[in-house]
Amino acid sequence: MFTRMIEPAFYDTDALGHINNTRLPAWFELARNDLFKLFTPDLNPKQWRLIMARMEVDYRAELFYGHDIELRTYLTRLGTSSFTVTQEARQHDTLTNVGHTVLVQYDHQGKRAVPIVGDLRDALSAHLHSAPTPA
Repeated sequence: MFTRMIEPAFYDTDALGHINNTRLPAWFELARNDLFKLFTPDLNPKQWRLIMARMEVDYRAELFYGHDIELRTYLTRLGTSSFTVTQEARQHDTLTNVGHTVLVQYDHQGKRAVPIVGDLRDALSAHLHSAPTPA
């Protein structure tokens, strides 16, 4: 499991006084950089080996400005060429948001999915965990 801390900025808030719901997908993408580096260590977009097939975010509780947010990133499924990344946002040890993103190892020139094998598969397997139970 990968973990990152986010310090929300004032501009992350909305008129209701909490963190705007549009920030979570962006923060989750930032936190996926640790996984991206397994595929493309220098994060060079010209060597990119992934595409996104699906993304969803469950909003369980509000997040607030002035308090750090912990992002946890791990896999809940590892298929032949695709995998599901599950991410949690927590504030004050409370699970506030859960995201699920399906990524596919992809050959952009050949326009096709590529099987995940060898050391890469082993590295991804090390981050397999169970998803949190639904609220």
